[in-house]
Amino acid sequence: MPTTTTGGSRELPEETVDALQKALGTEHAAVWVYGLASAFLPAAAQPALTEGATAHRARRDATERLLRDAGATPAASAPAYLPPNPVTDAASAAAMLVSAENDTSVAWRGVLERSDDQDVRRAAVDALTASAVRAVSWRQRAGQSPAVVAFPGRP
Repeated sequence: MPTTTTGGSRELPEETVDALQKALGTEHAAVWVYGLASAFLPAAAQPALTEGATAHRARRDATERLLRDAGATPAASAPAYLPPNPVTDAASAAAMLVSAENDTSVAWRGVLERSDDQDVRRAAVDALTASAVRAVSWRQRAGQSPAVVAFPGRP
């Protein structure tokens, strides 16, 4: 398996680095999405928005560190992201957050499938679990059913 060894303190297979880059991209997008959603959700949702945005920023930063430690250059954030559907009210904002959490779940499951490194796998399980839990809350707010999916992170 090819490894990334360009000056980093940790060797990771190229496929793990690629999966981490994809996960990082979804974390960048989630941070942006939470900012947009805050304009449409009521004050009662602000604690959940703050928690979600803070969690995604922390996960983004940790993923960037993992990539740097592997000698890779973390992918930069895009200036903006295109929501899957127009966001016009609280329900569509919550649905957009569900989509962002689903995207991060899929990406972190991909990291799990492409890594044998225990630290990377632990981070991926933590990220997948946290995104799946947040997605349940946002599905409920969006009125989506079922609120809980059987296999979070399954594309």
